[in-house]
Amino acid sequence: MRSGAQLVTAADVRGSDPGDGRISTPSAARVPAWSSDAAGRPSAALPPLAPDQGRPEPDWSEVVEHFREGLVVCDADGVVRHLSPVAERLLPEVVPGRPLAAAGIGELAADGDSAGFSHRGRRLRVRRVPLSGARSCRYVEDVTDSVSGADALLAERARSAFLAVVGEKLGNPLHPDRAAAAVVRLAVPTLAEVAVLVLAPRSGRARWWRATRADDDAPAVDSGMLSATALPSAIAEGLSGAEPHAVDWLVEQAVEAGWLPGLGSHEITARVVPLPGRDTPAGVLLVARRSTRWYDSHDVDLVRAFAARAGAALTTAMLYRDQAEVADTLQASLLPVEPVTVSGVQWGTAYRPAQASLRIGGDFYGSHRLPDGGSVFFLGDVSGKGVEAAVFTGQLRQCLQALHRVESHPARLLKLLNDALLETTQAHGQGRFATMVLGVVRPQRDGGLTLTMAGGGHLPPLVLRNSGEVETVPLSGMLIGVVPDPRIGEATVRLAPGETCLLYSDGVTEARGGRRGDEQFGPERLVHAVTDCHRVPAPALAERVEQVTCDWLAQGDHDDIAVLALRATGHGGRPPRHLHAVPTPGRPAEETEIRS
Repeated sequence: MRSGAQLVTAADVRGSDPGDGRISTPSAARVPAWSSDAAGRPSAALPPLAPDQGRPEPDWSEVVEHFREGLVVCDADGVVRHLSPVAERLLPEVVPGRPLAAAGIGELAADGDSAGFSHRGRRLRVRRVPLSGARSCRYVEDVTDSVSGADALLAERARSAFLAVVGEKLGNPLHPDRAAAAVVRLAVPTLAEVAVLVLAPRSGRARWWRATRADDDAPAVDSGMLSATALPSAIAEGLSGAEPHAVDWLVEQAVEAGWLPGLGSHEITARVVPLPGRDTPAGVLLVARRSTRWYDSHDVDLVRAFAARAGAALTTAMLYRDQAEVADTLQASLLPVEPVTVSGVQWGTAYRPAQASLRIGGDFYGSHRLPDGGSVFFLGDVSGKGVEAAVFTGQLRQCLQALHRVESHPARLLKLLNDALLETTQAHGQGRFATMVLGVVRPQRDGGLTLTMAGGGHLPPLVLRNSGEVETVPLSGMLIGVVPDPRIGEATVRLAPGETCLLYSDGVTEARGGRRGDEQFGPERLVHAVTDCHRVPAPALAERVEQVTCDWLAQGDHDDIAVLALRATGHGGRPPRHLHAVPTPGRPAEETEIRS
């Protein structure tokens, strides 16, 4: 009977009105699988769930207490009817039974859907949800931790972006003054309203730079100089490597130094941070701003990170300056020296090193005055290029500087130079050599010049006669600095007034250019270039040779180029007493050689 009663009950349920006005009829297809037995007959329905026995239903306010958000429920008149425990902790001013507006929290009583506001040192967010019967509910959430985390993340990103910009900007200046100006300019306004950089003193004086925030946020930068003894004690302490953050009179010292114009010591907070250098600090950075924003730990860490980058940039710039000063001094000593003034001689020179940035190379020229009124002149080329060749050139010039005082005959002087170079190259294991034309020029009574030249494997000189003809001097010889007793060629040339002798290095004749860019300039083109230039002054002639060579190169790579021209001006003096004219066989009397 119990089973039958259950079947009736199931049939009654299946035939009941679902509530939408339709009457459902029994159907075998609609019978659930669990309601039939194996023979297809309906089985007993599942028993209903029995309610919990002896347990009271939970109070919903007990559940609300565990919500992350606080609930404030108000009636249609805006009177608080319910306040959850979370809301009580966050909003102690809100009292049940009183109007919500009486709490004095405008963001809470506003009609907007959501809003954020600060309350009692916490950051809160409120959402308003309308309920039935014109009631409303406010969900109040404490977002202090999430907002603080987001703010900290944004601040850290801003600091990282600032330091990235600092690293980029300070990577360019290689001059200490420009680097120092860039440091103080970058510090304002991110780190300070006034930033002062004091470099380590040099020769008892310290240079400082200051950047001050202007109305348009573009800092104004100025600089000055102070005696090392006049530096504020906090700055001097910072230059020793300490960080005087606890110095109470730091701001007063900055004001007394005149670095904080228009501001009193009671208005400003400041910090001093040393800038790391190689062995000692490269300088000290003073940052100052109004006391409404004190330097907290994050600010100090940012200032220190900035100072580390600024110190690296300044150290690099000062190291570059020191090296540049040394390089300039050495380069000045290695550059070709203009020939000395000799009566009746007009000099012309041109010099272009292969590496223009170094300004030095392996070609050289010069002259030394002799006691008898003449002059030793020379032009040569050492093996190699760049700094090593220039150093070898300097050694060679120093040897000539000393040897010409004990020997003035060109061939014998060149042999002495060969012995000295052999000794030098063998001692240093360099294996370098040189080519050279070395000669002695002496003025004659008629205004002409006599050139006695010795050749050491160099290109033969050219002579520009008054007739316009260009002659090649038959001067040969062996390289200098290779063998102990080289064969030295000799030749004597007489220049009438207005005639010129031209010496040049292989950087002229071996310059590659032309249509295909690989054709040598050659001696023939050089002769053609100087033909009909016999009336051209010596400086202009040397410049012309350099110019036609560079035109042939067409901005291409080239070897060192050196040109030396000697022109007889026609204003010579009397020949020296210890010289006598020796007729030269096969030459007219006016072309006699002058020998000692």
